[in-house]
This record gives sequence, C-alpha cells and structure tokens, in this order.
Amino acid sequence: MNGNNVWKRLIIYTAQFRSSAILAAFSAILSVAASLIGPLLIARAIDRMTGQGKVDFPALLKLLLVLAAVYIAGSLCGWLLTYLTNRIAYGTVNNMRTELFDKLNVLPLRFHDNHPQGDLISRFVNDMDAVSDGLLQGYQTLLTGVVTIAGSIGLMLYISPLMTGVVLLSAPASYYMARFITTRSQQLFRDQAKILGGLNGYVEEMVGGQKIVQAFHQENAAFERFSGLNGELYQTGVKSQFYGSLSGPTTRLVNNITFSVIAIIGSIVIIAGRLSVGDLSGFLIYSNLFAKPFNEITGVITQLQSATASAQRIFAILDLEPETPDAPDAFVPEPGQGTVVFDKVKFAYHPERPLITDFSLEVKPGTRVAIVGQTGAGKTTLVNLLMRFYDVDGGAIRIGGVDIREMTRDSLRRNFGMVLQDTWLLSGTIRDNIAYGKPGATDDEVIAAAKAVSAHSFIKRLPEGYHTVISGSGDNLSQGQKQLLTIARVLLADPPMLILDEATSSIDTRTEIRIQRAFLKMMEGRTSFVIAHRLSTIRESDLILFMKDGDIVESGTHNQLLLRKGYYARLYNSQFAAV
Repeated sequence: MNGNNVWKRLIIYTAQFRSSAILAAFSAILSVAASLIGPLLIARAIDRMTGQGKVDFPALLKLLLVLAAVYIAGSLCGWLLTYLTNRIAYGTVNNMRTELFDKLNVLPLRFHDNHPQGDLISRFVNDMDAVSDGLLQGYQTLLTGVVTIAGSIGLMLYISPLMTGVVLLSAPASYYMARFITTRSQQLFRDQAKILGGLNGYVEEMVGGQKIVQAFHQENAAFERFSGLNGELYQTGVKSQFYGSLSGPTTRLVNNITFSVIAIIGSIVIIAGRLSVGDLSGFLIYSNLFAKPFNEITGVITQLQSATASAQRIFAILDLEPETPDAPDAFVPEPGQGTVVFDKVKFAYHPERPLITDFSLEVKPGTRVAIVGQTGAGKTTLVNLLMRFYDVDGGAIRIGGVDIREMTRDSLRRNFGMVLQDTWLLSGTIRDNIAYGKPGATDDEVIAAAKAVSAHSFIKRLPEGYHTVISGSGDNLSQGQKQLLTIARVLLADPPMLILDEATSSIDTRTEIRIQRAFLKMMEGRTSFVIAHRLSTIRESDLILFMKDGDIVESGTHNQLLLRKGYYARLYNSQFAAV
C-alpha cells in the first residue's frame, strides 16, 4: 500500500468525527483570517506615521485597538483548532487501536505462532503514537495552510500583482525540492519502523527470559545482539531524520531568496511612487505567511513519513484474512459429550511437510484417553485440531456424529476444559485468575476448586490470600503454584470434556498424587484427553495411544501395551526400570 492510499484510508477513519472536523475548519478559517487582517492593519498604521511630527495618533490608536482585538480572537480560534484536531487525531487512533486488538482476536492461531509478540506490541504503542502525531500535525497544517495560501495570494494581488508573480514563481521550486527529498527518505522511515518492531520483540523476549539468559551465562551474547539491533536502528534513524530534515532548510532557502528579491523590487516601486512603505511592509508579511504553510509542511514531513510507515504496518495486520468464519448455518450444540471420531484426518503446518497423513480414532463418551509419544509426534496437534485452533486439511473430526466445522467455535470450545503445560495468568487477584472461566462464581466455589487441587494452603499464606494481586507473568509464584491455579480454573469451570496437556509437568511428585486424585474425580463420566510424558500419570487411562510421526502405532490399556513389549513398553521401562 503506497503513501497516498494510506492517507486516504486514514481520512476515512476520521469521517466519524465529521462535526469536529467542520468546526475545526471553521476555527481555522477564523484563525487564519485574523492573521491575514493583522498585516493589513499594520500597513495602515505605518502609513499613519509618514514623518517626524506627522503621526496621526488618534487613528493609530484605533488601529492598534482593532489589531489587538483581531489577534485575541485569532488566538482563541487557534486554541479551539488545536483542541479539535487533538480530539480527531487521538479519537481516530483510539478506534484504530480497538480495531487492531479486535483483529488479533479473530486471526488464526497460525498468525500468532509466526509473529513475535514484541513486534505486535510495537504496532499497538509506537506505531499508533506515530500515526496520532502525523494526523495531528498533518490536519492542523492542512486546514490552516489552504486558507493561508488562498488568503495571502488574494491580498498580495490587491497590493501588487507584479511582486505577487515573483512570490508565486518560487512556490513550485519549494514543492519539487521537498518532493525530491521526501520520495528518497520514505523507504528509510519504513525500515526504521520495521527495525524498531524487531528491537521491541527482542527486548520483550530477553526481559521475559532473563533468568534463563543468566543461568546460561549469555548476558554478553544477548547484549551484543541488542547492540547490533540498536545500532542498526540508530543508523537508519539518523539517515531518515537527516534526509527528512533537509526539506525544511532547502525550502527556507528558496523563500529567503524570494523575500530578498521582493524587498529589492518593492523598494524600487516605492521610489517610483507607486507603492507606500506600509504596503511594502504588509506585502512582505503576506509573502512570509504564504511561505509559512510550505515551511510547516516540510517541517513536519518527518512526522508524516513516520506516520505513513507506521500506518502501513498497522494496516498490514488489519488487512489479513481473519480466521475462517463459522458457517452461516453453524449451530450451538447443547453442553455435553458424545462419541469423538477422528476420521482419516490429514494435516500439515507446512504443506511441503505433512505431519498427520491418515489418522483415525473413535473415543466413546466418558473414556479417558492418554496420548504419549516422542516430542514432535503430533500429540499437541491433535488437541489443536480438536479445539479448531487449526482446521484439518483432509478428513473430519466429529463429536456426537456432527462435524466440528458445522458447530460454532465458541460452543465447541465451551465443551472442553484445557490445562496446558505453559501456564497463562492475567494481571489481577488470585480469585480473578481462578474464576476466569466462570466470572460469576461465588467465593465458596473458588475456594472449593483451590482446595481440590491443593492450592488453598499456599494461597492462604500469600499476603492477602485470594485477593493477592499477581502480575501477568506471575513472577511472585513458583511454576508449580501457577500451574495449580490453571488447574483450579478448569475445575471451577466444570466442562463436559477435558484436555490435559502435560498438566502436572511442573508439580512435585507428592502434590501430583493429590492432583491425580482430583483429576480422577473430575474425569469420572467425562471424555478426557491426557497428553503426558510422565507415564505414571496415565496408567489408569481407559485407552493409551502411542503416536509416532503423526500416526497411532500402538493402542490399548497400560497392561496390554506392556505385554506387547513395543514402543510404549520401552518408553515406560526407560522411566521405571530402576524401580
């Protein structure tokens, strides 16, 4: 998307502030009108002072009082213009930021897997700020500039058509010089925005993993990488700012030359008796007012270019295709469980590297299914497909005989409770985190869920118990404690079916035994899918599947698989041979 299209699109975003824009335009006209009337009054005042002892003081006083009133009114209109343009600029960016956040919620999981979080945050913060600055400066400059140029030309023609022609001849020179510089610096601003997003992503990554960085003594390597990115941003930033700032001095050079030529011509015309001193003074002021919009445009050209580059990055996200919408006739099934069938499922994250080629499985209601296998075998992928985080490339997944693609995603996902290996907590109280899946839960229900997973005791030891505020990263909790909270969250939601993906991997063995009892009670009568590497947690499962390269190579109960002495038996014995 080129710069012109970007600004056309930004203008469309400002359309909902039409009333403010109209009032701002009216304020701009009055403000500029005051600035144009001022020089005319000044010229008349100068002409009232024609020589020593020849000053018309009464007329001069009246002109000065009118001039003061005009400038006061112009200042008030200028203040109103600034207020309204701020309202338009920040209101527009507020709506864009809301739309961008809403867009992130409907983009497929594939997008989030392939985009650094820091870069997305940079688009929300840095790029949005650049757009608001560009809109603010651009809107004010445009409104005042058009009226100033038109008014100045009219008044200069009234005073001296000859000198007006000289001024007008300088305008194309200023424009083309600014355009020449702008077209060559725009790419630098795009590069600057891109590098800044990458730098934010790297900093976010390093701050989040600072313990690991220090544990592996990688501080110097991390610093060198940061220094490289920071240096690259510095070099690009200096170049973009340098080239962008050239437009101001070059246009001012043209304006100064024009000003000098006008002064010479005006002096000659005065000597010839065809122009008064006051008229020349007024004309020189108008020539400066005429040049002012061009100078202002070149002065804010850096901000406009930065805003253009940032808006391109924002629109690049907004223009992405959202997650495939639910079918128009998609229905909402009643909460419950049915037979889960994987029917000849095919799937690949990358088309050239198939992961699951022909996967079939039938799980009866209430069955506890454990899925084991080596890393990368496709265990978590099955969960992603079952929850429709990704859609199958071939075959179908059915629940109760209905293809999950015929259900709404919300209703499908409400049937499952998930506990993942990677814990996620939000900034808020312990209670808020447990009740995240059931906002209307009572305190007694929250406490009961915490007790069921052996989290109540450590929560009571926190400074404010269940009302203790934790950060989103949960740095003031251990990994095991964070995982207990996520398990309590699912227990409280009480879903018809469960998905446990390494749910107890960060919990000590003693606590794990207690949680297993809670899980067994919770899984009674529920269809459950358990992914685990610690095989001690799945021995009681009704069905154990061993996956390899995206396919089931063994299935059966714990004892049946041990008797086969195959993949599962070897994996189990590798963990418990010493016992």
